[in-house]
Amino acid sequence: MVALTTWALLGTRMPRSTLFFPLYLMSIGQGGYQPSLQAFGADQLSIGDDDDDGDGDTEPGASSTPEEKAKVKSMFFRWWYFGMCSGSLLGNSTMSYVQDNLGWGLGFAIPCAVMALSVAAFFCCTPLYKRHRQVQQPKGTGIRPSPSSVFNFKSVLGASRKISLPPSRSSDDNGDAISELELQEKPLKTDEASESSPDEAAAAPGVAKVILGLLPIWAILLVFAVIFQQPMTFFTKQGMLMNHTIGVGVGSGSLVIPPAMLQSSITVSIILLVPMYDRMIVPLTNAVTGGSDGITVLQRIGVGMVLSVVAMVAAALVESRRLRAEPALLSIFWLLPQYVLLGVSDVFTVVGMQEFFYSQVPASMRTTGIGLYLSVFGVGGFLGASLITLLEMATARPGNARGWFSDDPREARIDNFYWFLALLCFVSFVVFTHLCKYYNDRSASGR
Repeated sequence: MVALTTWALLGTRMPRSTLFFPLYLMSIGQGGYQPSLQAFGADQLSIGDDDDDGDGDTEPGASSTPEEKAKVKSMFFRWWYFGMCSGSLLGNSTMSYVQDNLGWGLGFAIPCAVMALSVAAFFCCTPLYKRHRQVQQPKGTGIRPSPSSVFNFKSVLGASRKISLPPSRSSDDNGDAISELELQEKPLKTDEASESSPDEAAAAPGVAKVILGLLPIWAILLVFAVIFQQPMTFFTKQGMLMNHTIGVGVGSGSLVIPPAMLQSSITVSIILLVPMYDRMIVPLTNAVTGGSDGITVLQRIGVGMVLSVVAMVAAALVESRRLRAEPALLSIFWLLPQYVLLGVSDVFTVVGMQEFFYSQVPASMRTTGIGLYLSVFGVGGFLGASLITLLEMATARPGNARGWFSDDPREARIDNFYWFLALLCFVSFVVFTHLCKYYNDRSASGR
């Protein structure tokens, strides 16, 4: 953020190619902390599916039944997204106005200062959240509990499998404790094949199987990630070509609305919908399905995909109307339905994706699961750029080399691109429903 603010202040004196340096720094930074945030928060609440310790007792504050854990987990991810959107609302509204009217330097300097304060708060508060997961040992043995790092390492290689010792023939408690410790510290791979247990031999392939099993769902969600990018790109471009003033005329009596500010309508719709989810959506779903636990994680993702299709259809219809209207006479508020629909879609799909990828990996790989969820949007951004390039080549014609994406608003056909995305997302939804039929994991179908 410091480099980006400096680049904005220096303006034309900076080579345009140097803008990539702060942007890639931001990407690397977000790639470091974002996958850890949600996994860390969920771990603090002890809402993992396998948070039980070695003797079968749950940690303090943990839910006592899988159903209660699932409800707490679902609520955590919804309110986590609620908090994230509440924070970004200021950036999507106020900061857009500052950048358009007071300058990009100040517009980047303010979030840079806020980020510096958050870093200071992080270092001050980190000691308050140290949390070690311990393996219980019999009392009176003099053996210290194992730290969480040893337990997590074993969990990754063991793929959440638990190894139980046979009852000891000796009544000596110390002998039992030593036997348990020897099992914990024994290498997972030895030189002699006869010394490795079946659980140890199947551990590593089990983890690989979990990750590979997530890839089909991961790949299908890439299309949703492409649609997720549209409010920051083509939706904003649509707004620039429409009438975005409030008041009569264009003098001092009118208020100019930055087109990027409409992105705040997505966050507002999320902020309004999340508190109503448990009070309205879940009871309505129960009334329709006859159940009592709402809808499953995969069903929530599917609902969001359907809503994204509807949002693309609405965007295509509005763009078609804009092309037929007089230049810059159609109000920018015609774009609100597509923004709001995508906001509602995010509550279902994005929150569902967070919970899904968090739940489908071993306890010590929660950060990897969240990383898989975030990578959907990263790879989806590259996929969207590739689609635009391919469509430019396919729709190019003499005198209009960019086809649907012409810089001339009279020749551009962004509405066709929206129809294409709607069709693509509908096809991906159909494939997604078929994949769900073969996905029989308990936590994938859990509430």
